[in-house]
Amino acid sequence: FLIFYFLLIRPQQRKQKEHEKLLKAVGKGDRVVTTGGIHGLVTGVSEDVLTLEIANLKGDRVRIKVDRGRIDRRIEKAKGEDS
Repeated sequence: FLIFYFLLIRPQQRKQKEHEKLLKAVGKGDRVVTTGGIHGLVTGVSEDVLTLEIANLKGDRVRIKVDRGRIDRRIEKAKGEDS
């Protein structure tokens, strides 16, 4: 059981904590990728929902709303943001 804990359970818990920290830190101006593979720029933030701008076609901005938990990773932080 001890080997199983150190090889599987502990690394998974650490990865989950890092992902939760990332989700809390995502803010306006960040570039993110969703779990579905959609790349976008965060233009609006609420507690559970993020608004992503995914395209700019002929002056019209295409925006979608995504559940905060569906963000997979942050590609780029907003300009001027520290750490």
